[in-house]
Amino acid sequence: MSVERVRAFLEKKAPTISVTELGQPTATVSQAAEAFNVQPGQIAKSLSFRVNNAVILLVMAGDCRLNNKKFKDYFGVKARMLPSEEVLDATGFAPGGVSPLGINAEVTVYCDESLKNYEEVLPSGGNGQSGVRISPGTLASITGAIWVGLCGE
Repeated sequence: MSVERVRAFLEKKAPTISVTELGQPTATVSQAAEAFNVQPGQIAKSLSFRVNNAVILLVMAGDCRLNNKKFKDYFGVKARMLPSEEVLDATGFAPGGVSPLGINAEVTVYCDESLKNYEEVLPSGGNGQSGVRISPGTLASITGAIWVGLCGE
């Protein structure tokens, strides 16, 4: 189960942080913001892309949009999200529950600067009914993420 994967990751990397499972959907930014009673920007949405032969995960504030020009300038290729049928195999999580916490080791995690607008953000806890309350700095640190600025104008 994907939530157990996130729990095991947190147990090793940040034992004081836990997964919160709810009885309502959190698969979209609006659902998660309502369920956790936070601003949409605090939802740390995870988008998976193929860059050349590698898979990357970009985690950004829920109210931000990817700037395709910045993406192409940074990675040297056009932004191409993974097809939904490839997400589980590539990341270890099903669409709607992709988490940077416990993602497959070969996936490089990138955290967008937009997350730094909040003291606390909520990435998925591994399924479409969960979340993890965490600071952006801790999220980047325990996932080995690379900070980028790929949102906005």
